[in-house]
Amino acid sequence: MQKTDFVATVFDGHSNPAKVTVALTMALNALEQGHSATLILMVEGVELGRPNVYEDMDIGAPFRPVKDLWADFLNKGGQIAVCGACMIHNGFTAEQMDRRYKIINAPQVVDLLMNAKGTLPIT
Repeated sequence: MQKTDFVATVFDGHSNPAKVTVALTMALNALEQGHSATLILMVEGVELGRPNVYEDMDIGAPFRPVKDLWADFLNKGGQIAVCGACMIHNGFTAEQMDRRYKIINAPQVVDLLMNAKGTLPIT
């Protein structure tokens, strides 16, 4: 996984769309300010690694819908990583994950966090 300036970790999925929205909003803003950014999906957040499962997530103004934030984040070069152990623990397989995302393990999570200029843990 490529080093990145900004890392946001998301531990929730559909159970808390506000946390997902805020993480994506901040990660997208990092990209728009010229930084590289990675979103790490962990614990329940790994459910969002499946293609298009976030399309119904919208907490309302002043925030944009998750599907729009997600698309802009990827189109602007953002990386999405899925915690492999969390994926398995939650009953998902690599085949169920979007092929654009990288499945990573604990040492890679630590490397991303330790090498980032800034992090945002959304727990």
